[in-house]
Amino acid sequence: MTTPPIAVYGANGHTGRFVVRELQRRGYAVVPIGRRSPPSNDQGGDVPEWRVASCDDPDALDRALHGAAALINCAGPFVDTAPALIEAALRAGIHYLDVTAEQRSVRQSLATYDEEARERGTVVLPAMAFYGGLADLLAADVTQRLGLVDSIEIGVALDYWHPTEGTRKTGDRNTARRLVIADGRLVPMPRSLPRRDWIFPEPFGVQEVVAVPLSEIVTIHRHVTASSVSSYMNLAPLRDLGDARTPKPTAVDRSGRSSQRFVMDVHATCGTTTHRITASGGDIYAITAPIVVEACSRVLYDPPVTGGAYAPAELFDTEIYLAALAPHLVVARSTGATEQGERNGNVGPRSVHDSHHGGSEQRCVAARCEWTATPEHAGDS
Repeated sequence: MTTPPIAVYGANGHTGRFVVRELQRRGYAVVPIGRRSPPSNDQGGDVPEWRVASCDDPDALDRALHGAAALINCAGPFVDTAPALIEAALRAGIHYLDVTAEQRSVRQSLATYDEEARERGTVVLPAMAFYGGLADLLAADVTQRLGLVDSIEIGVALDYWHPTEGTRKTGDRNTARRLVIADGRLVPMPRSLPRRDWIFPEPFGVQEVVAVPLSEIVTIHRHVTASSVSSYMNLAPLRDLGDARTPKPTAVDRSGRSSQRFVMDVHATCGTTTHRITASGGDIYAITAPIVVEACSRVLYDPPVTGGAYAPAELFDTEIYLAALAPHLVVARSTGATEQGERNGNVGPRSVHDSHHGGSEQRCVAARCEWTATPEHAGDS
């Protein structure tokens, strides 16, 4: 079967290279596009002709996308690149995906381009990456058999974070106050950042975490009914990110992966019961490639009945999708008590200060999930 060519904007960036390799591994022809040509010795012998197009040149973008079946945008800051690239994809009549963690970009993409994408029968799918998409899929999976959820808490632990140049540029560009969900609404995060203790699976264990809400807050709000949703990260990677001396990622194998390890731990609380799902693996930049390429494949070969702008879990069966990410990801599920029932053996998020988790257990549909596991294993430019 002949596979359609996939355009990758930012193909020579750190994440873009992982995406190109994953597409090629799956047999796709790749159309690499960038804001400028890479050095001749940096293109590699297995990459086809390089196409150059700036986001402020619509004609160049149209030429660059000619013949492609879909566009994956790996070039941030996405608040700057996404509008032009989505509009180019819509003109070309092809699907658009990106790997943004930026709340502002995701809100803009979902709100602005849904109607035109529906009219053209194409998909606009932002935030299909470690940050954003993975948490969205996990939150939807752990809440799929529940009714109204009291709270969803997302904890991310990294052993370290060596950020790319694109990550730093994106952080500098996005200075707006971030959003969380409170009382079922998107609201600005408190200026005094909440801190908690979180009991992660080993090898991380108990970690102090601080609120770091990213694009998953916006996507989850579209399809999960929860009174509150918040996201946290442990402190070690944030110290790395804040230190200008922290080096860029260093490859430890031929694929370009670093030695970085991660776990994403999602808790959905209904009354006195917490439903938990965790996903663990290595290298947040590398894992983004199978996440977004799997989405691209499914959109191409099993498209939704209606085009439009979607959050990840609005399009995909989460259990099947997460299983498809093996062997890159280990996924586990469980059910236990909240803080009110911790003496019964539950592990999970714990507040630094005493807190009360309200809510009525009658608001939730009873569902018990046993531990399961799949085999082992951010977007930017």
